[in-house]
Amino acid sequence: MTVAEDRPRMPAEEFERIAAGAEREGVRLEFVHGKPGAKAAPDGDHDEIVRRVMEHCVQQRPDLWLYPERGLKVETYRRGRAKPDGTLASKGSFAGQGEWAAADQVVTVVEVTSYDNDTDKRDRDEKPRAYAETGIPVYLLVDRESCELLVFSEPEDGAYGNVARRSFGRTVTLPEPVGITLDTEPLKDWVR
Repeated sequence: MTVAEDRPRMPAEEFERIAAGAEREGVRLEFVHGKPGAKAAPDGDHDEIVRRVMEHCVQQRPDLWLYPERGLKVETYRRGRAKPDGTLASKGSFAGQGEWAAADQVVTVVEVTSYDNDTDKRDRDEKPRAYAETGIPVYLLVDRESCELLVFSEPEDGAYGNVARRSFGRTVTLPEPVGITLDTEPLKDWVR
């Protein structure tokens, strides 16, 4: 990758202005690795997966909350803007912050793949790097195409040092500082 490829095509502040206008029109935008992109609207199965993960979080870690669609400042120097499907952090972590919050209290981000190519590519290829650069300890990707969970952990030098793949139907424990165990059997019902 060249330096020019990693340089934002617009300042984050300009993106925020554009994103705010788009949101009023029902379009959700993200800004990852210098490129703006629309985020696909979730379908009902997508929502059920997020709900299922949220239930596990609430039951096993009542000190944390899974915030849906929480805007985060991501990447090196926090130049990017992402809206994960779920952001796990201590309750009250985002009080007093605007639409795009600092991610220093985040312990996990959750993304559920969509059937939209642009969003899907960001979730699989671009966001792992952005979240690792931010220092988010765990990135959970629920991949509905391959019917598996990808658990990214141990962020260091802009990359996750560990990636574990687990097929739907298995029990998966997210590493510390999360420590939540997910029963993934029901996820089989929410894929095409």
